[in-house]
Amino acid sequence: MKSTSRMKPKRRPDHYTYRVTWSAEDGEHVGLCAEFPSLSWLAKRPDAALAGIRRAVGTAVKDMESSGEPVPVPIAVKRYSGEFRVRIPPEVHRSLALQAAEQGVSLNRLASAKLSA
Repeated sequence: MKSTSRMKPKRRPDHYTYRVTWSAEDGEHVGLCAEFPSLSWLAKRPDAALAGIRRAVGTAVKDMESSGEPVPVPIAVKRYSGEFRVRIPPEVHRSLALQAAEQGVSLNRLASAKLSA
């Protein structure tokens, strides 16, 4: 028999966004996860830093799921509308509108080009 209640999807640690960088301050590589900015893992080798942060995220996800806390959605599976609002000073707005007019493009197209550059 099928359940009609909606279950929360299980989050898999390998679906999150990881990065390994060098920490001059610590003299080691540091593993980071974009969806869990409070977690990090230091190691002598980059592969060990990645493995460590993945384990830390896996532990955090299990703990959060078992306690009923909301688990971050991986960036890779999030849906984005392609729209967001930015507040800027009126003089910057005017300057951008002028640039767009001079280039014969919409203000939206100009802002999009500048953001993606």
